Amino acid sequence: MPKSPECDRCLLYGRNPHLVCAVHPAGPNTDTCLDFREDPNAALEELWEPEGASYYNGELILQPRQRWTLEQQLELLDTHPLFTGRCPRCELPFPKYEIPPVHWDCAECGWVDDSV
Repeated sequence: MPKSPECDRCLLYGRNPHLVCAVHPAGPNTDTCLDFREDPNAALEELWEPEGASYYNGELILQPRQRWTLEQQLELLDTHPLFTGRCPRCELPFPKYEIPPVHWDCAECGWVDDSV
Protein backbone atom coordinates (compact mmCIF):
# COMPACT_ATOMS: atom_id res chain seq x y z
CA MET A 1 0.00 0.00 0.00
CA PRO A 2 2.00 3.02 -1.26
CA LYS A 3 1.86 6.23 0.72
CA SER A 4 3.34 9.54 -0.30
CA PRO A 5 5.65 11.30 2.19
CA GLU A 6 2.94 13.87 2.88
CA CYS A 7 0.25 11.32 3.91
CA ASP A 8 1.23 11.43 7.59
CA ARG A 9 0.51 15.21 7.66
CA CYS A 10 -2.84 15.01 5.83
CA LEU A 11 -6.28 15.56 7.38
CA LEU A 12 -7.61 12.63 5.36
CA TYR A 13 -4.94 10.16 6.57
CA GLY A 14 -6.71 7.17 8.14
CA ARG A 15 -3.94 6.24 10.62
CA ASN A 16 -5.00 2.70 9.98
CA PRO A 17 -2.65 -0.11 8.87
CA HIS A 18 -5.20 -1.29 6.29
CA LEU A 19 -6.29 2.09 4.81
CA VAL A 20 -4.14 5.03 3.76
CA CYS A 21 -6.94 7.60 3.69
CA ALA A 22 -10.67 8.08 3.17
CA VAL A 23 -10.26 9.24 -0.44
CA HIS A 24 -7.49 6.85 -1.52
CA PRO A 25 -7.78 3.69 0.63
CA ALA A 26 -4.92 1.99 -1.22
CA GLY A 27 -2.81 5.14 -1.46
CA PRO A 28 -2.44 7.77 -4.20
CA ASN A 29 -1.64 6.67 -7.76
CA THR A 30 1.06 9.32 -8.20
CA ASP A 31 3.96 10.72 -6.16
CA THR A 32 1.84 13.67 -5.05
CA CYS A 33 -1.80 13.65 -4.02
CA LEU A 34 -4.22 16.23 -5.41
CA ASP A 35 -6.51 15.67 -2.40
CA PHE A 36 -3.84 16.49 0.19
CA ARG A 37 -5.13 18.75 2.98
CA GLU A 38 -2.47 19.68 5.51
CA ASP A 39 -3.42 18.93 9.09
CA PRO A 40 -2.52 22.03 11.15
CA ASN A 41 -2.31 19.87 14.30
CA ALA A 42 0.07 17.31 12.79
CA ALA A 43 3.44 17.16 14.51
CA LEU A 44 6.34 18.25 12.35
CA GLU A 45 8.75 15.46 11.49
CA GLU A 46 11.89 15.75 13.55
CA LEU A 47 15.03 14.95 11.59
CA TRP A 48 17.12 12.96 14.01
CA GLU A 49 20.84 13.26 13.43
CA PRO A 50 23.10 10.51 14.76
CA GLU A 51 26.49 11.61 16.01
CA GLY A 52 28.84 12.09 13.09
CA ALA A 53 26.10 12.81 10.54
CA SER A 54 24.08 15.80 9.32
CA TYR A 55 21.14 16.44 7.04
CA TYR A 56 21.78 18.33 3.78
CA ASN A 57 18.74 18.97 1.56
CA GLY A 58 16.82 16.31 3.45
CA GLU A 59 19.49 13.62 2.96
CA LEU A 60 21.48 12.18 5.87
CA ILE A 61 25.21 12.52 5.14
CA LEU A 62 27.81 10.76 7.28
CA GLN A 63 30.74 12.99 8.21
CA PRO A 64 34.26 11.62 7.79
CA ARG A 65 36.03 10.59 10.96
CA GLN A 66 38.35 13.22 12.37
CA ARG A 67 42.00 12.63 11.60
CA TRP A 68 43.38 15.15 14.08
CA THR A 69 43.10 15.72 17.81
CA LEU A 70 41.83 19.03 19.15
CA GLU A 71 45.41 20.15 19.86
CA GLN A 72 46.47 19.32 16.30
CA GLN A 73 43.50 21.23 14.90
CA LEU A 74 44.34 24.30 17.00
CA GLU A 75 48.00 24.15 15.92
CA LEU A 76 46.87 23.99 12.29
CA LEU A 77 44.76 27.12 12.80
CA ASP A 78 47.71 28.92 14.42
CA THR A 79 50.36 27.97 11.85
CA HIS A 80 48.89 27.04 8.46
CA PRO A 81 49.28 29.63 5.67
CA LEU A 82 45.59 29.33 4.78
CA PHE A 83 44.81 31.02 8.10
CA THR A 84 47.97 33.09 8.70
CA GLY A 85 48.99 34.08 5.16
CA ARG A 86 52.64 33.26 6.01
CA CYS A 87 55.00 30.30 5.69
CA PRO A 88 55.22 28.59 9.10
CA ARG A 89 58.98 28.04 8.71
CA CYS A 90 60.42 31.25 7.18
CA GLU A 91 57.45 33.65 7.69
CA LEU A 92 57.47 34.61 3.98
CA PRO A 93 54.07 36.12 3.17
CA PHE A 94 52.03 34.26 0.57
CA PRO A 95 50.17 36.28 -2.06
CA LYS A 96 46.46 36.84 -1.43
CA TYR A 97 44.31 34.51 -3.50
CA GLU A 98 40.65 34.88 -4.36
CA ILE A 99 40.42 31.07 -4.40
CA PRO A 100 43.02 29.52 -2.06
CA PRO A 101 45.34 26.87 -3.51
CA VAL A 102 45.10 23.22 -2.50
CA HIS A 103 48.80 23.05 -1.52
CA TRP A 104 50.69 25.88 0.17
CA ASP A 105 54.29 24.97 -0.64
CA CYS A 106 56.92 27.66 0.05
CA ALA A 107 59.33 28.36 -2.82
CA GLU A 108 61.70 30.30 -0.51
CA CYS A 109 62.53 27.73 2.20
CA GLY A 110 61.10 24.54 0.71
CA TRP A 111 58.38 24.00 3.34
CA VAL A 112 55.80 21.53 1.97
CA ASP A 113 52.14 21.55 2.95
CA ASP A 114 51.33 17.97 3.96
CA SER A 115 48.14 18.77 5.91
CA VAL A 116 45.85 17.49 3.14
